[in-house]
Amino acid sequence: MDTTLEDPLVGRVLDGRYRIDARIAAGGMATVYRAVDTRLDRILALKVMHPALASDAAFVDRFIREAKSVARLAHPNVVAVFDQGTDGPYVYLAMEYVSGCTLRDVLRERGALQPRAALDILEPVLAALGAAHRAGFVHRDMKPENVLIGDDGRVKVADFGLVRSVDSVTNTTGSVLGTVSYLAPEQIENGVADTRADVYACGVVLYEMLTGSKPHLGDSPAQVLYQHLHEDVPPPSAVVPGLPVGLDGLVASATARNPDMRPYDAAALFGLTREARAELTEAELDAVPPQAYAVERSSAEDRTGVIARPVAAQPVNLTSRLESPPLDPPGPAGPPAPPGRRTAPGARPRRGVLLVVVGVLLALGIGTGVWYINSGQFTKVPNLLGKTEEQARAQLSEAGLGVKGVDRRFSDAFERGTVMDTDPAGGRRIRGNGAVTITISRGPEVVSVPNLKGRPLEEAKAELTRTGLAPGIITQAFSQEVAQGSVISTNPPGGEKRAPDTAVSIVVSKGRPVPVPGVTGLPFEQAKATLEGLGLKVVAAPEQVNAPSDPGTVANQSIGAGTQAAAGETVTLTVSKGPRQLPVPNVVGQDVDTARKTLEAAGFKVKVDRPLISFSRTVDAQSVLPGQTAAEGLTITIRIKGL
Repeated sequence: MDTTLEDPLVGRVLDGRYRIDARIAAGGMATVYRAVDTRLDRILALKVMHPALASDAAFVDRFIREAKSVARLAHPNVVAVFDQGTDGPYVYLAMEYVSGCTLRDVLRERGALQPRAALDILEPVLAALGAAHRAGFVHRDMKPENVLIGDDGRVKVADFGLVRSVDSVTNTTGSVLGTVSYLAPEQIENGVADTRADVYACGVVLYEMLTGSKPHLGDSPAQVLYQHLHEDVPPPSAVVPGLPVGLDGLVASATARNPDMRPYDAAALFGLTREARAELTEAELDAVPPQAYAVERSSAEDRTGVIARPVAAQPVNLTSRLESPPLDPPGPAGPPAPPGRRTAPGARPRRGVLLVVVGVLLALGIGTGVWYINSGQFTKVPNLLGKTEEQARAQLSEAGLGVKGVDRRFSDAFERGTVMDTDPAGGRRIRGNGAVTITISRGPEVVSVPNLKGRPLEEAKAELTRTGLAPGIITQAFSQEVAQGSVISTNPPGGEKRAPDTAVSIVVSKGRPVPVPGVTGLPFEQAKATLEGLGLKVVAAPEQVNAPSDPGTVANQSIGAGTQAAAGETVTLTVSKGPRQLPVPNVVGQDVDTARKTLEAAGFKVKVDRPLISFSRTVDAQSVLPGQTAAEGLTITIRIKGL
């Protein structure tokens, strides 16, 4: 029975714009519908909060926070938010519609996945979360239900309803948010949820994809929470024997119970994932786990889930009322000078000279003290406006002052990264060992994404940094128009407005695609000329190998035939030194079956030459004499005795 027929919103036009066609999914907080935007004539997903919750301000705030959070994440692997609004009791989000299924559907239908499939899903999930973490947000509820897999194979992360600022460590109610099977220990114990909580959840999701089951099971949520706190996530190879140790290490790193032992965010885990993949062989990537099973999918309908500046103290003027002590009164005249010594006309007595010197020194001391109290102990704050932070710190240090703190604010007047204000202001006086608070400009509150198409990657990254944006995930693609190593496109594209520090993903050209032909079996020089004629570089492997092909011919090529390579890419050719020469055993006189097994075990193929009329099974002769050597894989003919 189609339950959508009983839904009062199906068939209704919400907010005079969104015509609701069908219900997709229902959760504890909202219901998701497939709808049509009648203004733009496009299909989208409409997430409508349950009317019973719309009266709860906390729920509404969390719902709207989801819209604002996801709207800031311009990334191809994040479900986009188009609009948010209300219609009577209905609070809704208009979101990108993804035709396909969830990772939970895939796990339910297929059980455990091959390592290649698991990593192919995990990597775009980590790319999306990496962009969110760079933008300052944590998802807080990563699970298979929130990973959408489109019919075109694209993977997207949905349902940022639990996101909060990275700076937030607890929710407003103190309750634990998220799904118990994927909660990090610190979320359970302390309510802490930073980027490493998402890393933990991704490790659990990877474990589930590799094994087909969750690492912690219990009869109640309390039992599962206890295991998260006190038990490590077991290695996947304990459930799937033969699973590469590199995948065990990847899961262990992501799910370490101590958050300090995990990768610090999804971008770091993405790097570890790529390293782990690079260490796996093709056979290991495509190994089918015993827990995998195939269930015929029902495709009757598409399934998806949606996802105050401090006031400076006024200087105190200090004064001094120190006074000079009175000079001693003149005493009686001394005894007369001895004969022969006369005082020069106008000369003062010795005591008078001393009194004058003391008076001068005392006056200087008093003046110095007054100067120090009023001015000498103070230093003028240099004018730092327009200086870089490094220059400002150096100039303050030269003046004998320190840096009390650094604030950062938006400014249209000062270039990003330069000083826009100081406290105290330039020219004011503070004590010689004082410190200054400097305010650094973050640039305009909204910046325009530069047009980077055709620019070299390093130049493009520098331009993004200069304009106040951050280089995001970098991917590569072939291009007939853009030179190798230059930018094909960005997301968001050039000209769009974004907040400072927004991550911009970049697609870099691998150059024009070159179809690689098969050259195995050809002489090395001929194979080299063929590949170089297509614009590829060719090198020979340092060692030759035994192979069925003739000596000097190509036994193996590093880029397989039929694949595409970039112009200028290097192809390594391994040269054959011919097949191994093996000793031929003597099988004359043996039973034909025994002789066949003996020769095949020695590395040869066998052909039996039996006369038209013969009742014997004994070998009478062999085409290669015993004791001689022959090429591995050579066909040796054995003849059976006739009548």
